[in-house]
Amino acid sequence: MKDVEQQLRLLGRFQVDCVIVGGVAATLHGASYLTHDLDVCYARTPENLKRVEQALQSVHAQLRGAPTGLPFLLDAETLRRGLNFTFDTDLGALDLFGEVACVGDFDAATRQAVVKELFGFRFPVLALDRLIASKRQAGRTKDLLVLPELEAILEYQQSQSKAQEDT
Repeated sequence: MKDVEQQLRLLGRFQVDCVIVGGVAATLHGASYLTHDLDVCYARTPENLKRVEQALQSVHAQLRGAPTGLPFLLDAETLRRGLNFTFDTDLGALDLFGEVACVGDFDAATRQAVVKELFGFRFPVLALDRLIASKRQAGRTKDLLVLPELEAILEYQQSQSKAQEDT
């Protein structure tokens, strides 16, 4: 998780508007799931794309899985023209999503998020029920394996909330 801490500090320092999704969001909701990459849904405003560009350039981001020598200009315009990007950086793997399955874009993800204080910065984290829906929609083995634990956490939270309402 050291990579993730450094990545979150990077995004915080550059004031990148993003919502934490994926495995890190699962961990922040209490799952025992371990991940070494960070997935975020990012705002696609011109100002934020420039901040994303600067943050990624500062850690020498390269497209993950791209052939060596493939021309790729990492700038706000390239980010604007694309949507989802997977990068290898000096700090580890960082994935940027313009949209999240079963959630939508950054604005939708923000409306469906809880805010957590992490390493001195405030980050929206995708709400647990939306995270579950997104992982179910993705249907990858790694996503399906964490679903029972996430669903159990959600069920527990709902039962605690109901118990408080009843008192």
